[in-house]
Amino acid sequence: MDPGKGQSHAATNRTLAHDAHRKIMAMILDGRLQPGDLLQPAMLGEALSMSLTPIREAIRQVQADGLAEIHGRFMRVRRLSEAEVVEIFFIRLSLEPYFAANARVPDKALDAMEARIMALMRQGPSNESDARAVDADFHQMIALSHGNQPAAQVVAKLHRRTAIFDHTQVPARFLTGCAEHLDLIDALRERDAQRVEHAMIHHLEGARDAILRRLRRSHAP
Repeated sequence: MDPGKGQSHAATNRTLAHDAHRKIMAMILDGRLQPGDLLQPAMLGEALSMSLTPIREAIRQVQADGLAEIHGRFMRVRRLSEAEVVEIFFIRLSLEPYFAANARVPDKALDAMEARIMALMRQGPSNESDARAVDADFHQMIALSHGNQPAAQVVAKLHRRTAIFDHTQVPARFLTGCAEHLDLIDALRERDAQRVEHAMIHHLEGARDAILRRLRRSHAP
């Protein structure tokens, strides 16, 4: 087998799986798939006109996102509740403002992150994986600045639980969130602990409130 063809095939499957994941998430959040509904690869493949391989990968990602769980032998939809979102952000608000206020991130790392954020703002959120990666890396940069790996892992895990609410679900947060990241970088450069702490609280509360509004719309009769 030609290695180039194999790599191309794998890349195509990843792209299809990413597209399938986005579409299944939209079906869950929009109510077309209800809590308790089966996530059947054959049914979803037919609905999305895709083969089973990317559909199965997409279902595994939906499970990792916390919006599907196994009941017996079947994978079923579960809905992220408002209470779960509040709990997740309660913990993040307890940890991340402290990390930010005491962070000592090198200027070189701040410059590199600033460049990534500004490039993302210029090109727009056309590539969802890029937008998610920049957001995740920004928060990990701050969490890891203390060298506390277990705490940074907690932050990363909690971040992943709500990363599904990207620009496709809460579009108004894209530019706002990027601008808040840039403001945090400015405060980190100045070593202004109070400003950094307040900016992180403002950033996390804004994300939390946008997600809660999105959930309330999807839960509305």
